[in-house]
Amino acid sequence: MIYLDYASTTPVDEEVLQSYQNVLSKYFANSESLYSLGVEAANLLEKSRQQTASLLSVAPNEVIFTSGASEANSLAIKGVAFKYQKYGKHLITTKIEHSSVLHTFEQLETLFGFEVTYLGVDVNGLISLEELKQALRKDTILCSIMWVNNEIGTIEPIEEIVKLVKNLPRCFLHVDAVQAVGKISIDLSGIDLVTFSAHKIYGLKGSGVLVKKQNIQLVPLISGGQQEQGIRGGTSNVAVHIAFAKALRLALEKQKKRNEHVRELNLYLREGLDKLLQVVINSPVDASPYILSFSCLKLPSEVHLNALDSEGVYVSAQSTCGSKSKMSYVLEAMNLPSAVKRGVIRISLSYQTTYEEIDVLLTKVEENMRKYGV
Repeated sequence: MIYLDYASTTPVDEEVLQSYQNVLSKYFANSESLYSLGVEAANLLEKSRQQTASLLSVAPNEVIFTSGASEANSLAIKGVAFKYQKYGKHLITTKIEHSSVLHTFEQLETLFGFEVTYLGVDVNGLISLEELKQALRKDTILCSIMWVNNEIGTIEPIEEIVKLVKNLPRCFLHVDAVQAVGKISIDLSGIDLVTFSAHKIYGLKGSGVLVKKQNIQLVPLISGGQQEQGIRGGTSNVAVHIAFAKALRLALEKQKKRNEHVRELNLYLREGLDKLLQVVINSPVDASPYILSFSCLKLPSEVHLNALDSEGVYVSAQSTCGSKSKMSYVLEAMNLPSAVKRGVIRISLSYQTTYEEIDVLLTKVEENMRKYGV
């Protein structure tokens, strides 16, 4: 088996798994219970919150545990929109966000009467700062822009975006940092709301975090008790939230070493693809090295994916959340030629990926174009 779809999900780190199993078996009590076993669980939960906050250089009460980044994205966007709509109902995002972001904005438009501006991108997947500047209005209350795109790896200029958004005193900035954390250096100091997911950094599925600045209030999406500062009702999944802190710590501690390996692999893969005829690389050279999108101009994605799958090579064509769609909306927004969009393959790398695996992939790509190309 050759697995090259780490942007979709990662295997669970052994240390994370052991930590999860330990807490799950020993501290199963409801963390809201007043007896000692519940208090112990609550203390562990708060310790994990403090560790997560410390690793991200934020305050503990700015960390909200969720079931994943999709919930965190929805909570951040809807929570702000509903709470601050008295100041305006204009929102801004981009055309290449994760589906959990785009569908949230679509719902706000169609069901709740908000106006959304969708920023376009260039052929490298970058937004125009000038277009963003022109889109910002006095009634804009939220801007949501992904840090690292999950299909092509483009890194948006978040530092410059922060400066523009902060010109409006009642406009908040939300950033989906799922593909950024543990892979690039991130500074959260100027960002109002940031979302993370554990299973992209060798943690558990069903585990995420929303970092929310203390001055921001949200309308809860899940009404219930006092859990997560009253923002997210429901019995806390203590074991999962504790495992998040472990996964985050390991990802940040090992980031530099892992990045060096992945950068070299990315360059090796690019050099190999450049030698193949009728292949174009879609990811810009300064994109995240963990994601590389390319297209075989004479071989449709569906045919290629099936061929690779039959050989035990697992890749994707686009974001897994949109994998049932026939065309990538990210490449569509980049205005790439039809042949490029039709033949796209996304490779996402890991510190676990080997040069031998890349060699096999390159060999299979060349063979499949010869066998099945049209």
